[in-house]
Amino acid sequence: MRVFAIADPHLSKAQPKPMDIFGGNWQGHPEVFFERWRETVHNEDLVLIPGDISWAMRLEDALLDLNDIAALPGKKVLLRGNHDYWWSAIGKVRKILPETMYALQNDALCIDGVVTCPGGYEFTEDDQKIYIREVERLNLSLQAAKKLKGKKFLVMLHYPPTNFRLEPSGFTELILKAKPDAVVFGHLHGEKVTLPKLEGIAVHFVAADALGFRPKQIL
Repeated sequence: MRVFAIADPHLSKAQPKPMDIFGGNWQGHPEVFFERWRETVHNEDLVLIPGDISWAMRLEDALLDLNDIAALPGKKVLLRGNHDYWWSAIGKVRKILPETMYALQNDALCIDGVVTCPGGYEFTEDDQKIYIREVERLNLSLQAAKKLKGKKFLVMLHYPPTNFRLEPSGFTELILKAKPDAVVFGHLHGEKVTLPKLEGIAVHFVAADALGFRPKQIL
């Protein structure tokens, strides 16, 4: 089994939303996204999708996009992004997901020996409470991961674990202590991204447009 990651597909089948206002590379991006996934991923592979999956506002509408992703090769692990407004209570999300799709929230998952846990944050200087809350959510996920036995350990984030100055944070502190094999994140678009250095831990920026809409192999 190989492990891939790709974030921010920004699909919108229920109410199509053109993304080419963010650059010509987004023109017709859903077709490119699906085509390159099929070219790259096999049925026995695992794909991490760390957020901004669908522009839908309701879970029922998002299901149109989720079903299209479910029809692609491989197992999929989903994480909520800041634009996934359709993502309501985790129980409702998990209940409606198609087979071969898994949703993570404050917990961890082991698939074929690969342990994956989520994390994310929405932090500004004026939003310390949210920062503290999201650090604790990552901590809960990492604690859940400790209880699972796997050969590989991955941390999946929607946001980067540091600010634009690449300063240490509560997230990097937890990640360094947990020592995963790799960290993946997305969220950023249309700009050059400098990866934070986490003492021997592989860090992958996997926003779809940065990857040319082709899933990136992580393991």
